[in-house]
Amino acid sequence: MASSSLTVTDNRTGKQYEIAIKDGAIRALDLRQVRVSENDFGLLSYDPGFTNTASCRSAITFIDGEKGVLQYRGYPVEQLAEKTGFLETAYLIVHGELPTRAQLDHWADEITRHTMVHENVKKFMEGFRHDANPMGMLVSTVAALSTFYPDAKNVQDQALRQLHTVRAIGKVATLASFAYRHTLGYPYVYPDNDLSYTGNLLNMLFKMAEPRYKISPVIERALDVLFILHADHEQNASANTMRSVGSSLPDPYSALAGAIASLSGPLHGGANEAVIRMLQQIGSVDKVPDFIRRVKGGEAGRLMGFGHRVYRSYDPRARIIKQMADQVFAVTGTNPLLDVALELERIALQDDYFLSRRLYPNVDFYSGLIYQAMGFPVDMFPVLFAIPRTVGWMAQWIEMMQDSEQKLMRPRQIYIGPPRRDFVPMEKRG
Repeated sequence: MASSSLTVTDNRTGKQYEIAIKDGAIRALDLRQVRVSENDFGLLSYDPGFTNTASCRSAITFIDGEKGVLQYRGYPVEQLAEKTGFLETAYLIVHGELPTRAQLDHWADEITRHTMVHENVKKFMEGFRHDANPMGMLVSTVAALSTFYPDAKNVQDQALRQLHTVRAIGKVATLASFAYRHTLGYPYVYPDNDLSYTGNLLNMLFKMAEPRYKISPVIERALDVLFILHADHEQNASANTMRSVGSSLPDPYSALAGAIASLSGPLHGGANEAVIRMLQQIGSVDKVPDFIRRVKGGEAGRLMGFGHRVYRSYDPRARIIKQMADQVFAVTGTNPLLDVALELERIALQDDYFLSRRLYPNVDFYSGLIYQAMGFPVDMFPVLFAIPRTVGWMAQWIEMMQDSEQKLMRPRQIYIGPPRRDFVPMEKRG
């Protein structure tokens, strides 16, 4: 049987090195032994964007991009989306196992009781301009939570880590709804403890003057499923940010604000917004073939909502969302962009140009259509992404805090600037 090691020959010196392989990986520090001389720092691996570098060992989420597999703690996301609710899946992601009925009831009660925020948070929110971006408001108010809970800085206390995880999951929904209401100039709606997590969110977002907001069970369930699908996704940009910021041991709200900021970019949480803008740009079904032609010719930019950094086949989340879309549109009415999206998908999945590049619809392709049909403006799409992803971020943070191998994150660099040089006085420059 072959040894679990890698034999490296340095052609500069002719020396050979044995590097251990564990879990299909080598330790980057083992490359440091590959040197030309004693003064040589040692070999580095260069990996812009961490495309082939593992920064941690994690038991939370498994992805097989080649086969289109996504699992939380070993459970296929398809089964969880069909058979559980969001808070049940959230418990699984944070605690590692599916809850008993008593555990789930206690977990849901804890999160429900922590949806209320201090009145000063509301005053803080009121300081933003009326047209402030809701994602910017969410970043700021989540960061501000650290000032309301001074004990959050005691990150080595396991019980406090669990308490602030519950607080974060509960309060992020309230802060998101406050941000949305602020952009509309509407009064804030306080949490209703008699409602489910997503039902309460819908109530805080959309309740007007009626004594009790009537929640559509179809919309409530659809939002629950969307939240399950968005709860975690391995070491993506925002999860990496959560771990990177958290590695310096600040309070979790500061790290959470960094993760939300990372999510706000168009290449991450803003991707479904880009899909909507692309579909609006196309305009109608008859213009889809010309748009496809221009994409292939490099004239129309990227085909948004197709392809994924990880998945090299159909995104499993996209299948679930596409099936759910019909149920939502039966309640809200069909999104006028749906026909454009369906035609775009139909043509793209028959075209060798896209198939050869393994560009299949991802989760962002249909989620934006559903959010728009629910009545959300595109600026709210990343905020709706951040609410369930808070579960994954906090789970990643807890796991990192319990991992004895994790250290303050400090990547190396390859310096390409000028060599040492002496200062030149002003009169001798140029």
